[in-house]
Amino acid sequence: MQEDYIKLIFGLKLKQIRTDKNLSLFGLSKLSGLSKSYLNEIENGKKYPKPDKIAILSEKLDVPYDQMVSLKLDKNLAPIGNLLKSKILKEIPLELFGIKESTLIDIVANAPVKVNAFINTIIEIAQNYNFSRESFFLASVRSFQQSNNNYFDDLEQSVLRFAKAYQINLEKILSSKELEEILIEEYGYKINGDELSKFEALGSLRSVFIPKSKTLLLTDGIDEAQRTFIYAKEIAYNYLETKERLFTFPWIKFDTFDQVLNNLYASYFAGALVIPKDRLTKQLIGIFEKETFDADLFLEAINAFNASPESFYQRLTNILPKEFNIQNLFFLRFSHKANSDRYYLKKELHLSHQHSPHANETDEHYCRRWVSIKMLKDIRKGRKEHEFDMQISNYVSDGMKYLVFASATKDPFKEDYYRSISIGLLINKQLERKVKFLEDPKIVTRNVGVTCERCAITDCKDRKVPPIALEKSAKNQKIEKIVEELNQRFGS
Repeated sequence: MQEDYIKLIFGLKLKQIRTDKNLSLFGLSKLSGLSKSYLNEIENGKKYPKPDKIAILSEKLDVPYDQMVSLKLDKNLAPIGNLLKSKILKEIPLELFGIKESTLIDIVANAPVKVNAFINTIIEIAQNYNFSRESFFLASVRSFQQSNNNYFDDLEQSVLRFAKAYQINLEKILSSKELEEILIEEYGYKINGDELSKFEALGSLRSVFIPKSKTLLLTDGIDEAQRTFIYAKEIAYNYLETKERLFTFPWIKFDTFDQVLNNLYASYFAGALVIPKDRLTKQLIGIFEKETFDADLFLEAINAFNASPESFYQRLTNILPKEFNIQNLFFLRFSHKANSDRYYLKKELHLSHQHSPHANETDEHYCRRWVSIKMLKDIRKGRKEHEFDMQISNYVSDGMKYLVFASATKDPFKEDYYRSISIGLLINKQLERKVKFLEDPKIVTRNVGVTCERCAITDCKDRKVPPIALEKSAKNQKIEKIVEELNQRFGS
């Protein structure tokens, strides 16, 4: 344990013992002969007393010396002890969120009982919703993206410097061959494209990097766009001189928060290299300036880059807030298995605030009127490799409207699985200024909810289950009203 944490644990114990004995700091000072200011610094984790001072406190408080210096906390403070002993405060770069570790320690020291209750609450929620350490780290990274409007100018500039240094023409479609040559010639990589496919258990992995020999193992199922993105991420790790990184794509596990954060940076760099900002911005201007929506032009923009539809939609979340000041948006990725009626929201991002469509971890049924769900039905029935559609989603319960673009494709790494990607833009004055086709009568507007269980729409033919959550809430409100009436009737 770090010295600061040892000081804090001793201070917590001393404060608890003093409080249990109904002693004030002034009283303990008189009893022990130690100054009040010195005792206050001990309790706040600022100082650790020397053995002779601990012996005095032990004697005057009638607590064994060994118990005083033990790092074990009693049941009431045990969760705080576990938090301090864990690496979590070191793994998460608190400075990213404007928090100093010393400030956090002060909060724990000054209100241990309240902090303990808070920690227990978080733990209980995490257990009930199967919230793992990985989930916590990923949520932290997502919050970091959102707080920066998912735009990182230093990475954008790094991409421009890299392109100039290696003579990559960002006005043309980038090929995997160009990046493979750089990996081999500049960074000493060995590329193996058939080893992973020999292991059935590795079916979900697209790449594995072996750092000792600088060997990049690829599965033979990847297409040109996926190969290009993998190469671009490897270049990012090297060009940005990343020390802590993940070695598989997609990730299997991670040991530190820095690995997760650096994975974000490498993915961002790769996206910015494959889909350059200036080219995409010009294409979006051409789409937005039309009085009617041109679906062919939008699909042409997707196909203008050596990237998957998902990478394109992800890149929109970088460019729209920065170049168009469209900052109220969400990104969703769904997964769906053929012959199943369940749809799983695997990834989401919300900029500016939490938007209406969001993940639900209580096994409820997502609204079947979402274009994200419709696309999954279409790709399952049709023969196309890529289904695209759009709609205006009107969330009746909160009065919010979104312009939503959605694409669906087969999952190349899971048999009989499909995925949809969508981006929703909040319809407000800013969007109306930037997007000229919002009044296009051909764009379908649909009243939607979040989940069937919480949806108030009464005439929905797509509903899978009754609005159970709303019915329960209405019942409770009725009970509360009756109880209130009884209080007024018999209380006077």
